[in-house]
Amino acid sequence: MKLYVISGLGADGSIFEYIQFPKKFTEIIYIDWLIPNYNESFENYVNRMAEKVDVREKFCLLGYSFGGIMVQEIHKLKPAEKVVILGSIKSDKEMSITFHLAKSSRIFAKLPESYFSEKTIKSYAFFRKLFDPNNPKLWQYFKVQNPTYLKWSINKILEWKHEEDQNIIQILADKDIVFPVKNSKPNYVIKGGTHLFPVTKAKEVSKILEEVFSE
Repeated sequence: MKLYVISGLGADGSIFEYIQFPKKFTEIIYIDWLIPNYNESFENYVNRMAEKVDVREKFCLLGYSFGGIMVQEIHKLKPAEKVVILGSIKSDKEMSITFHLAKSSRIFAKLPESYFSEKTIKSYAFFRKLFDPNNPKLWQYFKVQNPTYLKWSINKILEWKHEEDQNIIQILADKDIVFPVKNSKPNYVIKGGTHLFPVTKAKEVSKILEEVFSE
């Protein structure tokens, strides 16, 4: 069985470098973020991201942060045996007040792409909260810095509407400021972890994944 993995906003597979995935998986396949086409719909983008998933054999999906949202959308098109999300939400109702305010103000839809440059991301308050300034190491995993991709992705996160699927396995950290645990009812909580917990709490995450996928 294969495991398809999608990382967080702007990040690549290296954020899982310390995770020991269960040996039951014959292959771990990372699905890289694509650059959105001009005025591309979220539905069309999800379809393109799902192209790499081979349904001819059984598979599971795992996503971190924005990747957690993405794997849930892919699951609708190509149902997986099991879906696990790390540091992510199961419905738009779990978003923090910060996200709801950003959504209602439509601030990111109004901003020009120049505001999504690397320099701006590191200085802008909302971005600093998104990427957790308490963990400077996160910047080393932030690989996809294309302004078109960043503006499009953030707006799609804010616009995301989704009813909770109770079969989704959710793992959150108790000190995550991006997706606070108080807004959700996760299956597992990583004690002392921030949004970067797949890196900083890799042993705990690996143990949980072994348990989840052994069932």
